[in-house]
Amino acid sequence: MYTETAVFDLLLPGDSRSLKQKRAYVRPIIAMLRKFEVSVAEVGMHDLHGRALIGVAAVAAEPSHARDVVDTCEHQVAGRPEVELLSVRRRLYGDDD
Repeated sequence: MYTETAVFDLLLPGDSRSLKQKRAYVRPIIAMLRKFEVSVAEVGMHDLHGRALIGVAAVAAEPSHARDVVDTCEHQVAGRPEVELLSVRRRLYGDDD
């Protein structure tokens, strides 16, 4: 069993000046990522209205499949015109970890 995790650091648009506006950007991204059958949540920067950290985890029998799923998630987030993907931190966990 292999688990691939990723944390996406997002810069939200300038009009994201309240928690309600921040949620209006983050919730659709999380809903879209769930369609890829991954675990996903906002995992940081809760107190900053213009930034968000979204964590994704995929579990698979083969490391290549876990990697492919997280690659797809990364491409989908990077393709969102309303946010800027600043960085991605990824890690693969296997049976030896």
